[in-house]
Amino acid sequence: MPPRFIIANALDNVAVAIADLSAGEKLHDGWVVAEAISAGHKIALRPIKCGEGVIKLGQPIGVATQAIAAGSHVHSHNLHFSRDEIVGETSIDLRHLAPVPATFDGFVRSNGRVGTRNYIGILTSVNCSATVAKRIAAHFTPERLSGFPNVDGVVAFNHLSGCGMAKAGRGMDNLRRTLTGYASHPNFGAVVIVGLGCEVNQLDPLLASAGLVESDHLRTLGIQEAGGTLAAIEAGIAIVQSMLPAVNHFQREAVSAQYLTLGLQCGASDGYSALTANPALGDAVDMLVAAGGRAILSETPEIYGAENLLLRRAASPQVAEDLIARLKWWEEYAAREGASLDNNPSPGNKAGGITTILEKSLGAVAKAGSTPLNAVVDYAEFVTAPGLSFMDSPGYDPCSATGQIAAGANMILFTTGRGSVFGSLPSPTIKLGSNAALAKAMADDIDVDCSRILDGVSAQEMAAEIFQVILATATGQKTVSESFNMGESELVPWIPGAVY
Repeated sequence: MPPRFIIANALDNVAVAIADLSAGEKLHDGWVVAEAISAGHKIALRPIKCGEGVIKLGQPIGVATQAIAAGSHVHSHNLHFSRDEIVGETSIDLRHLAPVPATFDGFVRSNGRVGTRNYIGILTSVNCSATVAKRIAAHFTPERLSGFPNVDGVVAFNHLSGCGMAKAGRGMDNLRRTLTGYASHPNFGAVVIVGLGCEVNQLDPLLASAGLVESDHLRTLGIQEAGGTLAAIEAGIAIVQSMLPAVNHFQREAVSAQYLTLGLQCGASDGYSALTANPALGDAVDMLVAAGGRAILSETPEIYGAENLLLRRAASPQVAEDLIARLKWWEEYAAREGASLDNNPSPGNKAGGITTILEKSLGAVAKAGSTPLNAVVDYAEFVTAPGLSFMDSPGYDPCSATGQIAAGANMILFTTGRGSVFGSLPSPTIKLGSNAALAKAMADDIDVDCSRILDGVSAQEMAAEIFQVILATATGQKTVSESFNMGESELVPWIPGAVY
C-alpha cells in the first residue's frame, strides 16, 4: 500500500498525512487515527501534553493548547503560536559548494549584465501616466512586431503611486529603487519612462537617484510637455518604433549560469510545500550557486520563527545583525497596527494544513537551499553579493517579486500548494506545484509537479529537473504564465509611509 503519511524528521512529534485519513485507520506503532484528517494536515505521533512544543521538520511550530492524544488532528483548535526572543547561533553552518559549470543562452548587454528576455518596457513615474503607457504598448501588436523576431514584446508597467506622497523618505526611496531597477533591468533591450509633468516623482530626480541618463536605450516622455494624452501616445509610439531595430539586433549567445539571478517565492502554500516543492527548489538553488549564480530570498514576515536557520548560515556578524534588525522592525510594525506576525497564514494556507507562521516559515526558508547567506539588502536594492542574499519585503507575493525583479532577478521561481496564478514580466515565473492534486487540477498554471517526491523520486533528482527547466527557460522556453501573457499588472512597489 502507498504511504499514508510522512514523518519529516526523527525529532518530530507529528506526521503529515499524504492522503485523506479515516477514523480508525491503523498507522504507526499500534496507534490509530482518532478522527478524519485531510491530506496535508498534521497527526500526533504520540500523546502531546498541554503546553508542550509541537515539533515538525525538527523545529518547534507552536505549543499545544490542550492535551492531544496520539492519532489526533493537530491544527488551529489545539496548536497555538508561541516563540521566544529573536536569537540564534550565527555563522556556524557555512557550507561552500564545489564549482559546477552550467550555461544558458542569454542577451548580453553593454554593461555586462545578461537578460533572459528581450522586451521593450514602458514604465510610468506616476499612476496618471498609466493609460498613455498602456496605449503605447498596445500599438505594438504581434503583427507589427513580426519584422523584429528577437524582440519579445512591448510591455507597459503601471503602478498606483508617484504622487500624493512625501518627496523624501522610505516610500519614495522604495518607489525610485523599484522603477530604476526595472529601467536598468537586463531583460529590457530598451525602456521608455512616461511621466505626467506635475507629479511628486519627477522624471529627472528619478533618473538621478540611480545615476541613469537618457540614451538610445532609455528615453523619457512627459505628457503635459507633449501636449496631452493623444500627442503623448503618438510620441511614445514613435520613440518605441525608433528603438526596435537596435533591440532586435540583440541575439542570444551562450553564457555562464553565473549571470542568472533567481527571485525565490512561495504563495498559497500547503502542508506539502515544506516536504516537496520548497526543499527541491532549495537543492536547485544550491546547484545554481555552485554554478556561480545568485538567488534572492524575501518576504521577511514569512521567515519569522525560522530565522535561526538563516542566522546559522550568515556569512558574517554584520549579515546576522542586519537580518535580526529587519525582523525586529516587522515585530514593532505589526504591534503598532495591533496585529501579530502570526496573522500571516492565510485562510488558504490553513485549509491546506499550515497552522502557524512558524510552520509556514520553515517551508519558506527551505527554498533558499543550504549555502551561506552573504547579504541582507533593502527592498528593491540591487543585489551584488554572490550566492544567496535576503531582501526585506512584505509577504505579499506581487510586492515581494516586484522588489526582487528590481534588485536584479532575471527569473522568478514560485512554489505553490493551493494553486497560485501569479506571473511576472519582464522576468519569467516558473511555478512549482507541491502536490499531485494541484498539478492535475491546475495543469495550465504549473510548470513542474514536485509531488513525485512523495512517490519515491529523491529531492536531488527533482532539483536536477528543476535546474534544467531553469536553464531552458533562461534560454527562451516559455513558462505557462508567459503563454497567457501574464505579468504586466503584477508590478506592485512597496510604498510605506503617508499618502497626502
